[in-house]
Amino acid sequence: MAANFAYLNTRDLEFIVQEWLPTEEIFAYPQFADYYSKEDIKSVLDPILKMCKEVIEPTNDDGEANPVKFENGKVTLPPSFGPLFHQLQEEGWGTSNIDESEDAMILPHILHSLVFELIGAANPTFLPYIILTSGAAGLIQSFGSEKLKEMFLPKMMDGTWSGTMCLTEPSAGSDVGDILSKAFPTDQPGVYKIKGQKIFITGGDNDFTENIIHLYLARVEGAKPGTGGISLFVVPKFWVNEDGSFEPNDVETTGAEHKLGQHGSCTAALSFGENNGCRGWLLGKNPLENEGKGQGMAQMFQMMNMARMETGHLATSCIANAIYNTRDYAKDRIQGRLLTNPKAGRTAIINHEDIRRTLLMGKAHTEAMRAMMYKNYFAFDVREHDPDPEKRKAASELIDITTPLCKAYPTDEGWWLCAEAIQAYGGYGYCEEYPVAQIARDMKIYSIWEGTNYIQSLDLCGRKMTMGKGVPFANFMKEIYTFYAANKDNESLGKEFGVLGKAFEGMNRALNTMQGYLGNKDFSMMPLYSRRILTALSQLYAGRLILDQALLADKKAKELGPDHYDYNFYAGKVAAARYYLLNVVPNVWVVADIIELGDRSALEVPVEAFDY
Repeated sequence: MAANFAYLNTRDLEFIVQEWLPTEEIFAYPQFADYYSKEDIKSVLDPILKMCKEVIEPTNDDGEANPVKFENGKVTLPPSFGPLFHQLQEEGWGTSNIDESEDAMILPHILHSLVFELIGAANPTFLPYIILTSGAAGLIQSFGSEKLKEMFLPKMMDGTWSGTMCLTEPSAGSDVGDILSKAFPTDQPGVYKIKGQKIFITGGDNDFTENIIHLYLARVEGAKPGTGGISLFVVPKFWVNEDGSFEPNDVETTGAEHKLGQHGSCTAALSFGENNGCRGWLLGKNPLENEGKGQGMAQMFQMMNMARMETGHLATSCIANAIYNTRDYAKDRIQGRLLTNPKAGRTAIINHEDIRRTLLMGKAHTEAMRAMMYKNYFAFDVREHDPDPEKRKAASELIDITTPLCKAYPTDEGWWLCAEAIQAYGGYGYCEEYPVAQIARDMKIYSIWEGTNYIQSLDLCGRKMTMGKGVPFANFMKEIYTFYAANKDNESLGKEFGVLGKAFEGMNRALNTMQGYLGNKDFSMMPLYSRRILTALSQLYAGRLILDQALLADKKAKELGPDHYDYNFYAGKVAAARYYLLNVVPNVWVVADIIELGDRSALEVPVEAFDY
């Protein structure tokens, strides 16, 4: 079959945690100090690397050979998925990592995310079953009563039960405030009758857990309209009685989507309360006792914001695996002669100029995106555990600003980067017998999951740039400039820092121009250009981070010399940063030029013109 986990080693992940980020601060927190240190990274990752190749990669093939089936109201999943789900839960790589009890041995976000990058590359279709169960359990842990925690968390944390989040409906996708699902109080305190339909629910049904716990958005009858009146409910597939026994809860699977990719993942359409027998527990306040206000959206965003990070992270792992597969193929594939030396005979395609450009382009993007991801996961650990409130505040602001970047940038760029990988294979890349075709199909959904990337761009431009009267975003930009100013005269990377400085100026031009449009009440210009602003800001930020890595790598390479076994790793880091700054980051000022031109043709063209 086609699946191939092509990570040869974890050297770049080790560099991030052991050399680049100051993770000694994380491992010194009381929650982790007795269990981990930054020197342990390789000993954690090596067995995961082996497990991904020997255990998880075959399940990726299984997902293609035995895709989700829906017959007679029941789903059948690839046979290997259930055993893998329970194995990962038992070995500590599942839901148990959210356990907040005092004696719990959990991984810091920065380390857990390294593991999940490997697992996600080995089988991206499978990992959401783990991620969504963790997210659902986390909501119950944060907002549930002690009774609900006792009822649900043990079974979710050991993998006996799984979990989902239920937002989208046939008539309301991104516009969640228009959902039609209703909740009606019952005589039992905290329990509501639930009635509605949900679609596109990832992991919405399976055949390997005893129960599925849906975190369900609905409006209590009489609550405010729009998002402000929505509440969040715990709605199990099977109702759980006081003694732990089950009874049907009028939750039915009505279909499983037939998708471009992710064939092993059950994306379900669900019906709740078709026979008026569905019940759920309310999380948080009764909106009828809270001026009609529900707490559901604020609660769900805890899960959604982490899911946005994880979606971008999955895209990054897919991009990396596509490029690694292309590298291996390019080393073995003999085709053509070099234009610079045709008499030398046929050569491996990795020696051709365009293939080398493709591989370095993929490597540069992968490492730039990784830098964004792990900088944020580091901030998650600081926000949750650092004793200094100012550090926690700064980490929280960084997370708020950069989560839209981390979600949207890899998921937008990944589609064409995987297409470039297919191109490098030539005709074989278009054949399903080779892995890059499936990787492209599997990863396309990420730009749509957790709010389309247009929505991410509106979140960035409309909320994150203006929160706190604009002070956090101003601090974010100031940090980038400070880094540039401190290093602009670097002997080895002066040209690259020059590009970063010009891009910084370009980003400011773009934002100032947009402010001018908004000041003139030309409000449609912001949504027209918001996605390009998000991409440009992502490239500026990623350029800043990958240059920081390059400074360290350049120093190490010079210290070690070309004969050292690690020299090529550091030289590759410098080359990747150089490519990214000189070939990708210039787009920032191109976007600024475009926004200054202020083309309105997309707004002014008659709708009827699209008929021709």
